[in-house]
Amino acid sequence: MKIVIGGAGAVGTHLALLLSKEKQDIVLIDEDLEHLRKLGSNFDIMVLNASPSSIDAQKKAGVANADLFVGVTPDESKNMACCMIASNLGCKKTVARIDNYEYLAPKNAEFFRHLGINTLVYPEMLAAREISNAVRNTWIRQWWEVGSGDLVMIGVKMRKGSTILNTPLKNLGGSELPYHIVAIKRGDETIIPNGNDQILELDLVYFMANKKDLPEIRRVCGKEQYPEIKKILIMGGGRIAVRTMDLIPNHVQVTIIEKDEKRCQKLTELLAKKNNVLIVHGDGRNLDMLEEVNIQKVQAFIALTGSAETNVLACLSALKSGVVKTVAQVENTEYMKMAEDLDIGTIINKKNIAAGSIYQRLLAADVTNMKTLELANADVAELTVGPDAKITQKMVKDLGLPKGIAIGGLVRNGVGMHVQGNTRIQEGDHVVIFCMSDMIKSLEKYF
Repeated sequence: MKIVIGGAGAVGTHLALLLSKEKQDIVLIDEDLEHLRKLGSNFDIMVLNASPSSIDAQKKAGVANADLFVGVTPDESKNMACCMIASNLGCKKTVARIDNYEYLAPKNAEFFRHLGINTLVYPEMLAAREISNAVRNTWIRQWWEVGSGDLVMIGVKMRKGSTILNTPLKNLGGSELPYHIVAIKRGDETIIPNGNDQILELDLVYFMANKKDLPEIRRVCGKEQYPEIKKILIMGGGRIAVRTMDLIPNHVQVTIIEKDEKRCQKLTELLAKKNNVLIVHGDGRNLDMLEEVNIQKVQAFIALTGSAETNVLACLSALKSGVVKTVAQVENTEYMKMAEDLDIGTIINKKNIAAGSIYQRLLAADVTNMKTLELANADVAELTVGPDAKITQKMVKDLGLPKGIAIGGLVRNGVGMHVQGNTRIQEGDHVVIFCMSDMIKSLEKYF
C-alpha cells in the first residue's frame, strides 16, 4: 500500500515507524526539517521537506496513486485542508486528526465524506475513553470492548490474593471457565499461553470474557477489596481532562488542579454545566497542595500534565497517600517501561492510541476495532468474517494459525461467545484476535 502522512510530529512519526516495519510504501511530509531528521536513516521511509497542505508537495509525494492520506499536523484546519486536497488529487481514503468534539457527531459524517475526509481521529477523546474505563474499573489495568460491548478484554495485574496462581491453565477448568486467558505479560516477555503455562505473581494477565462474568474474574484475581470510585483528583487541566469530564458520571466528584491561572478560568467556562467538578489553581506536584485538596479521601488520581516524569512521580506520591487507582499520561515512550516497572497503574499514551486507531484503516480485512497494547508489545483486533473466508472452513484447532496468535472470542448475532478448539467460525462473526505486534497483517488471508 502507498501511504502519505502529513505531519512528522509524535503521532505521524509513530505511525510511520509502525508502518515501515510492514514494508509499506510510506512518504512523510513536514515543513520542519528537524522533525524529519529525527527519523534518521534506519527506516524505510521517504521524507519530503515541504508543507503537507501544498498541492505541489502532495503531487511530488504521489498522492494521486496513494491508498491513504493521513493528516496529523498539530493544526486541525490544516489537516482537513490536506485531506480535501489529497482526495481531489485522487487519493482513495483520507484521515484527519482533529481537536473539535462537535465534528465527531454521527450526523456530520456524511458532510465530511462529501468534503473528501473519510475518517476523523480525535486523540484526546480516545485517551479520555481509556481513562474513563480505567476509573470505572479500579481493579483493571486495561479495558477493551468488542461489538456492542458485551464481550470485553481486560488486563489485570496479579497479586498474592489470586486463586489461579502457580497452576497450569489446563487445570483451571477447561471449557467450563467463564473466561479465556489470551496472553500473559511477564517482565519484558509476552506469552501467548497454552495449557501447560502458569500465571505467576506480578504477571499482567489478559482475559477475554462476557461482561456478566467479570465478577468471577475479579474474585479469582483476588480484587474484591477494590472500592467504587466516588472522588477523583486530576492533575493538569488540558483537553484530555475536559473530554474525560464528558465521560465521568455525575455522582463522582472531581477536582482538577491546574497551575496556569488563565487555563483555570477557561476550565471554569468549559465545565460550567458540570456540578460535580471543582477547579483549583495550584501545582499538583506540591505535597501540601495535595493535602489541601484531601488526596487521602480520593480513590483515583489522574496525572495529565505535559511531563511524563512529573506524571509518574505524582502517581507514586498518590499511591503512598493511599489512593487505590492511578492513571498517568506518558507520551515519552522511554518512560513507559519505567512507569510499568514502578507499578503505577494505568498508562495512557495518546500518540499510540491515535496511531492504532488510524492503523486499523490500513488493513484489507474488515477491522471494526483495534487496540495496540504497547506494554505487552501486542495488538488486539476485532475482525469481521467475510463470505467463503478461509477461517470458516475448519475448526479453530485445525486452522494452522501462525504462532503468536490467539483467538480470544467472537460475537455472533450480537451475543459474545468463547472460542474453543472445536469451534467453527461462521460468516458475519466478529472475531477477536490477540497477536504479537506486526502480525495482524498475516491474518488477512483468513478473513
